Amino acid sequence: MPHVPPTHLADGRPTLGRSTLQNRLDELARAHGVPGAQLAVHTGAEVIGVHTGTADAATGVPFTPDTVVPTGSVTKLCTAAAVAVLADDGDIDLDEPAAASLPELRAIPEVTVRHLLSHTSGLPTGPDSDTAAGLTAPRLLASVCSPRDLLFAPGSGFSYSNAGYVAAGRLVEEVTGMTWREAVRALLLEPLGIRPVLLQDPPSDRPVAAGHARNTASGRLVPVGQNLAAVEAPAGALLASALDLLAIGRALAGHSGALPPAAAEAMRRPAPGARPGALADGWGAGAALFRGEDRWWCGHDGNAQGTSCHLRVDPLSGVVVAFTGNASSATALWRDLAGELGALTGSVAPAAIGPGHGRGPVPLPADCVGVYRNGTVEYQVGLDASGRPFLSVDGDAQLPLVCHSDLEFDLADPESGRRQPGGHFHRDPLTGTVDRVQVSGRTARRVKGAEPEARPADLQGAGLHAPRHPGAAAKSVRLTAGSHLRGHAPVPASSVRAEAATGPSPRPAHTPGYRSAPPSPR
Repeated sequence: MPHVPPTHLADGRPTLGRSTLQNRLDELARAHGVPGAQLAVHTGAEVIGVHTGTADAATGVPFTPDTVVPTGSVTKLCTAAAVAVLADDGDIDLDEPAAASLPELRAIPEVTVRHLLSHTSGLPTGPDSDTAAGLTAPRLLASVCSPRDLLFAPGSGFSYSNAGYVAAGRLVEEVTGMTWREAVRALLLEPLGIRPVLLQDPPSDRPVAAGHARNTASGRLVPVGQNLAAVEAPAGALLASALDLLAIGRALAGHSGALPPAAAEAMRRPAPGARPGALADGWGAGAALFRGEDRWWCGHDGNAQGTSCHLRVDPLSGVVVAFTGNASSATALWRDLAGELGALTGSVAPAAIGPGHGRGPVPLPADCVGVYRNGTVEYQVGLDASGRPFLSVDGDAQLPLVCHSDLEFDLADPESGRRQPGGHFHRDPLTGTVDRVQVSGRTARRVKGAEPEARPADLQGAGLHAPRHPGAAAKSVRLTAGSHLRGHAPVPASSVRAEAATGPSPRPAHTPGYRSAPPSPR
């Protein structure tokens, strides 16, 4: 971005002019092939909103400040906020077993409400939307909520789970006697002054943006539909403008009467055991936690079919940044734009977690090789014909895997070699053997390969029995790191449920003087 001397707010904080932001959003949308986008910023002293482009490439209808975009998993913040409001009223205890209200979870009484909201329950991701379309919430939960399905003992790990938010939505319904849609409107959205728009609702009088995908034959962007199943609504049904997300972010910072400050703080408080890997640096009871240059931020990312939406909140200063874009490539636009907003907010909002630059590749431990499973999704870690490590999801293309000494790994695009954080392997403290892998925030348990001899220590008491194996080889496999492994690459799409999935959000290297975990935000 060309250098533009900043002006200053009354409190001395630098600010870019609205016209500069508008021009930059226009430029980046063209550069990244995004039909339309919105950016809204609350600097702590004023609100600045800009938008660009078209809401639908087929019709040419322009974006407006009021245009709503399918936000995907940003919806989860609203579901968590509804639970937090009920908890603040004394109707729910975040640390009580969810099974107290949900009979579908009675087989796993260790799972608490807080576990559901912080993705530390051990529940799998859940069925895809096509399968979920034929299920009620009780039937969906009954299919994934047995001790056999748990990926780890509740509270001992992190695995991003849409099923957990289906359960949270069911909990809201049980406690309020309303549908989730009615409750999230009444408890949060309408008190915030938001005119709610949800997938599967009757047509709204608000303009709606379509998601877009690129036709590989013609290279043209074409509108795509949303296929979220009705039962998954608590995990991904919200449509919102950037200004709507700004209102949600201000509430998350504790600056709104719609969400009591104690409830907002509960959503931001770091959950023990939450290590989200490529998604964020920590997780609270609903809010993702991101480590910035000099402070902790919170928020959420969301990708629906052909959209990319992002929210960042600094609870200390009250700064909120909200972005919506109606193409998958808008994620890259957001990352470019977020880094430039420091001149406006006084602190750079962390947009993404970076690959392991500065850490050389190491040999892949032999006991990482194997097959892992999260529900019905299968992850294979193996060696290609040249002996180089790879990851494949459900038999899809083999993505080169670059392992680091701390068992974190990057994934590389096979064509460009661009790298992006992929996740990490988990070594069982009892057996010393790798028993799990986390890919884009989703944990998968080993089912084949160099499997642990004994029950993993962190599955004790969860009713799970680890498979046995004849013994792991003592050798390691040398990783060949050629030029094709540099840069960034997308996490495999098949590992992310696009209809309600958070986009990957790579983690920066540790900064001296940082705590290893986020402080409890005030």
